[in-house]
Amino acid sequence: MMNETLQQKASRIKLLITDCDGVLTDGGVYYGPQGESEKKFNVRDGMGRERLLKLAGVDTAIITGERSPSLIKRAEKLQITELHLLVKDKPAVLKDIMTRLNLQQEEIAYIGDDYNDLEVMKLVGLTACPADALSGIKAQTDHICQAKGGEGCFREFAELIVEAKSGVVNLAIPAKSGSITLHTGRIIGEGQPCYVIAEIGINHNGSLEIAKKLIDEAVAAKADAVKFQKRTPEICVPKDQWEIMRDTPWGRMSYIDYKRKTEFGIAEYAAIDQYCKKLGIDWFVSPWDVPSVDFMEQFNTVIYKLASASLTDLALIGRILETGRPLMLSTGMSTMKEIEEALSFVHQYDAGYPVFVAHSTSAYPCKPEELNLKMIQTLKQKFPGMPVGYSGHETGLATTVGAVAMGATFVERHFTLDRAMWGSDHAASVEPQGLQRLVRDIRDVETAAGDGVKKVYESELAPMKRLRVNISKEYHEVFNAKA
Repeated sequence: MMNETLQQKASRIKLLITDCDGVLTDGGVYYGPQGESEKKFNVRDGMGRERLLKLAGVDTAIITGERSPSLIKRAEKLQITELHLLVKDKPAVLKDIMTRLNLQQEEIAYIGDDYNDLEVMKLVGLTACPADALSGIKAQTDHICQAKGGEGCFREFAELIVEAKSGVVNLAIPAKSGSITLHTGRIIGEGQPCYVIAEIGINHNGSLEIAKKLIDEAVAAKADAVKFQKRTPEICVPKDQWEIMRDTPWGRMSYIDYKRKTEFGIAEYAAIDQYCKKLGIDWFVSPWDVPSVDFMEQFNTVIYKLASASLTDLALIGRILETGRPLMLSTGMSTMKEIEEALSFVHQYDAGYPVFVAHSTSAYPCKPEELNLKMIQTLKQKFPGMPVGYSGHETGLATTVGAVAMGATFVERHFTLDRAMWGSDHAASVEPQGLQRLVRDIRDVETAAGDGVKKVYESELAPMKRLRVNISKEYHEVFNAKA
């Protein structure tokens, strides 16, 4: 809990200015292939900038004596326009900013770590430093962060300002409203029809024609969405596997060339986008790396799905959060602690961020005894109000229908034209007729669930009259009325 004086100062802030080296980064020296200076940034600090602006209306500026290409790129990504490089006189730059933006001293905060920050600190209303700042700096600041520079001190100070200005305290995962509305108007959550996702993934085998046939079959089955996977092979394939030779439908080739062959680019996804819009079915992808998110932002997809393998990839999650699109987290091969940490990371970015969680077991195909469908209820109890679903990799359909009966608000199954086709995911996939049966059975279960209120149906009256020994008075009157 911050003291009253600190809270009053923080509540007035309209601009947070930071030094770079030792605050946004760890102060280390790194060099690129051409000898250029590079920096290591903490993704949480980037989220701090976003939360400051979104929740408290506070902008961010950088004043630094350096000129690093990576710093310029980072500022561009975070849309920080007040970027001042190679600065020799920080107080002069500060005064220029105050004049241009019409800001008073008490409306500016500054976070620094070295003696060249002292003079500018005297000219602002609120100051802070990282835990590893020089002792002389610590003696002059209003707030000493618990985190070191490059380990999230900027984010920590940003949260202090957010709390003071908006009353938002970032402590725990809050209960959600129970449903999320996609931009297509479809609602996923409690009390809504189960959202059925036909995961095409990489089962198109690099063929747009096959992809369109799969979309056709998903539409025919009345699925709600189709999903693909998007990777940057040079990032996702370990370097030591690049030149391993494989037999493929296109002949014998290196593993990296095979992975490139199965990836869709801008032309294919543009065609998929238009095709899905024409047929009226939602579509989205599981991105496996940050550049894939950047690529997919060319399209207005409804969701981003995070594969189970990526649950601990905070840089990837962070990039998805920056898009603002709903995020569906799959939880295969994960501990409960890892699930909690991933969701906490999301809610530290935005306590109201639209997020789903899908129970899953990452075995292909998965044995029934390892499906553990009771985890659906466990997740619903653990994260009340958050839409919980199921991503299945089993053979057969009954267990996926069972997942809906146990409360899954969305389900996902791998989907293929033919399980005998060449490729790694076909064997654990559902064929077109199976998908039709799956959707049909899910809808039957939803209809059969009813409303939980006991009643006697019209269809029961004839058997009652014929079979029941003692008929209650109210139904004597019903039968007399029908006579």
